[in-house]
Amino acid sequence: MRSIGETARDSGLGVSALRFYDRAGVLVPAWVDPVSGYRWYAPGQVQEARLLGRLRRAGMPLADIRLVLAGWSGADPELVRTLLEAHLARLERGLSAARDEFSALRAVLDHRENVMTSLRTALRLSLAAPELAAALDTVRFAVSTDPDLPMLGGILFDIEGESLHVVATDRYRLAVARTGVAGHEGGRVQLVVPTPLADAIRALLDGEGAVRLIVDGDRVTLEAGDRQAAGPRLDHDFPDYRRLIPPTAGRRVLVDASAFRQALETGPVRSGEDGGQTLSVLAAQDDGTVTLHADADGAPDRVAVNRDFLLDAVDALAAGSHDRLALELVTPTAPITIRRSDDEEAFSLLMPVRLDD
Repeated sequence: MRSIGETARDSGLGVSALRFYDRAGVLVPAWVDPVSGYRWYAPGQVQEARLLGRLRRAGMPLADIRLVLAGWSGADPELVRTLLEAHLARLERGLSAARDEFSALRAVLDHRENVMTSLRTALRLSLAAPELAAALDTVRFAVSTDPDLPMLGGILFDIEGESLHVVATDRYRLAVARTGVAGHEGGRVQLVVPTPLADAIRALLDGEGAVRLIVDGDRVTLEAGDRQAAGPRLDHDFPDYRRLIPPTAGRRVLVDASAFRQALETGPVRSGEDGGQTLSVLAAQDDGTVTLHADADGAPDRVAVNRDFLLDAVDALAAGSHDRLALELVTPTAPITIRRSDDEEAFSLLMPVRLDD
């Protein structure tokens, strides 16, 4: 007999995944200790677990996987072959339908690109160097490094009226900060500054005076005295981040940034299902505090989040003597919002991680 840990190691499935498949009736352990509840698996079940993992990666529904495993253990290769071919046919039909839909979407996008014009009127904006530096520091950690998503490989400068919002996201987290601008009287202007240029701009913001941001066609320049950083903006549209921001809701808890960070570093954690991330499980209490837990334990008010992402957000928002942060916890499936208590336009959203138990 093999323990659940050994079975997880030898099959490539996580311990939490094996527990989930047990509860779902897909891969039930050969024996469960009636006292400790610990699961034990027969040697042949390791091969079944590997097969299960392959089928899930291929997108097969659990109902069909049950039949495949039954046919596998019952030495019925014809049943297994029939189920595999039927699933493959479904995938091919779905892929064909997806291609049709994407072709239609590309046509719509091509039309939109043809009717949209790039910014040709030069903008010359004045900004306070310390405020722009603080805004960039607040969002820099959330910039994507995924080469398949080039539109997220930079920081959005969203200029409207006397405000400049800087925004970054890698899909799992979204960071927003605001600073004031002078010299813009037109409509809303958006441009994505590539990460290397954004870092070069940040390096010039070491003084206390004003700097000038110039946007001329596709070129972005920041002038700080006799120094400048310049380069082309990204030729991509940034997602409409405003649609990604949920309204303030749920429980709002004020925390001391330093104490909260220490609690995250020393408090209970758990591994994600894929074993690749360390999770913190948070819950807001009626007395206005946040508690950390080792698991969800069936509690509907506990939210799991990547601990490293949460630490990055806390560090970014707490920089510059912002020692009080506000956490907004809604449901286990809604993003966590972290704001500065004294500047609510500087905040981060973190996507929750689903817990099976």
